[in-house]
Amino acid sequence: MHSYLIIEKESKYIHNLQNVLKNYHNFNCVGISNQYNQSLDIILKDVPNLIFFNIDNTFENPYSLLNELNSIFSENLPVFVAISSSKDKAYEIIKNGFFDFLLSPLSDLEIRRTILKFQKKNPFKARKNICLKSYKDYRYLDLDEILFLKADNNTTDFYMSDGNIVSSFKTLKTYETLLPNNFLRIHKSYIINKNHVSRIQYGKLICTIKKNSHDIPFSKTYLNNIETMRSTLSRQTFYLLN
Repeated sequence: MHSYLIIEKESKYIHNLQNVLKNYHNFNCVGISNQYNQSLDIILKDVPNLIFFNIDNTFENPYSLLNELNSIFSENLPVFVAISSSKDKAYEIIKNGFFDFLLSPLSDLEIRRTILKFQKKNPFKARKNICLKSYKDYRYLDLDEILFLKADNNTTDFYMSDGNIVSSFKTLKTYETLLPNNFLRIHKSYIINKNHVSRIQYGKLICTIKKNSHDIPFSKTYLNNIETMRSTLSRQTFYLLN
């Protein structure tokens, strides 16, 4: 999952960017800001991969943010995309280390071109862990060890391969967009890790998790995800017909 931050005052440009990016499911917005200290805090806390930055209407000296970040980060500096209404600033923008330049008013086509250029230069690398944060408590879970997630009102329970159940104070919908593509929503209350599925029973609308033999219900609403999972598992399987 790539994360991005928008540093912008104009709501129409914020909506413009978000409307395009919502079609790219591996992008997650970590914040929107038009204040220097707030923007810096989000960057240091969440370390977004991509930052859209309007250099016309935010900070008095927009390039000072990049200078400060260069003094802090030795590697993995976020990629900056400048937004400006003036083509005359293009040379200065590139000189100051921006990855790309979007001319306002923003065009959906140009935003898409920038996103595709970014993806080509920065291919997504799947993360091995997920962090569940509660106040000052940070719990790290190995993605490979997660069997399935179960919704419990406004919380989510993670069922682990060692038998432990770890609770998070976020909704199942939150994790649906954050987890890699081997995690599939199959029911309003369940997301499963397809790598742990041993059986799909269409007649009973049940998926069986091989570890501890959990039977997880699936609903017709998410039948496309079940078909996707079955197709993937079938390509990795030898068939012996009874």
